[in-house]
Amino acid sequence: MPVTSDIVATYRGPGRVVRRLAQAGQREDRALAILMGACAILFIARWPALAREAHLEDVELNMLLGGTLLATVFLAPLMFYALALVAHGVARALGGQGPSYNARLSLFWSLLASAPLVLLNGLVAGYIGSGIELSIVGLIWFCVFMWFWLASMLAVYRRGDA
Repeated sequence: MPVTSDIVATYRGPGRVVRRLAQAGQREDRALAILMGACAILFIARWPALAREAHLEDVELNMLLGGTLLATVFLAPLMFYALALVAHGVARALGGQGPSYNARLSLFWSLLASAPLVLLNGLVAGYIGSGIELSIVGLIWFCVFMWFWLASMLAVYRRGDA
């Protein structure tokens, strides 16, 4: 199934999509590709806000883009791998069955599936700026991301799939 179809299907049932991805077998290359795609979208989502900041504060845009690229594409994946390891430990402590790959896949897919809301958040940050609107969109993104992540974790650890 194409990634875009899977993202749409995730909004209807995140557990089913991640369970299907996990049942396809442990493929670290797929998990890394999903994570890098999500991190690239996180980087792109920051562009409007960075352009706004560069214009308003008369700062070099390339400097801001370079720092954000380093943070989102090179350092954030390491943080997400560590977070997935912690999530796996918590799932196992709560009686979950399955390999640590399930935790990585759940987290990485949840990030990628919530990408449309991340992009909306970036547009609001760039065009409107900080305020109640940005807070509301950010809260909606966070709640959707947590829904995807928790539903995915429950789906792959409760059944012990893959």
